[in-house]
Amino acid sequence: MLYELHVEITLKPTVMDAQGTTIERALHKMGHANVSNVRIGKFVTMEIDAEHAAAARAVAETMCTELLANPIIEQFHVVVVEKESVA
Repeated sequence: MLYELHVEITLKPTVMDAQGTTIERALHKMGHANVSNVRIGKFVTMEIDAEHAAAARAVAETMCTELLANPIIEQFHVVVVEKESVA
């Protein structure tokens, strides 16, 4: 079965996000004073062929811990979506 994986990777809440802080300051200077707590991350999508959704999630989590995310400073969230078969 074909699944689409959506992986959101962000810095852990305890890690300072220098890029987020810089963007927040720039937004304030542009007149968007109501913006706060800006955090920057990565969003990765991919397709995977797996027997079931749990297997697809397990592979995605392995890829995140081995390559896509730095588990020391980053956290990730995986969403698995079943692709509709074209008939």
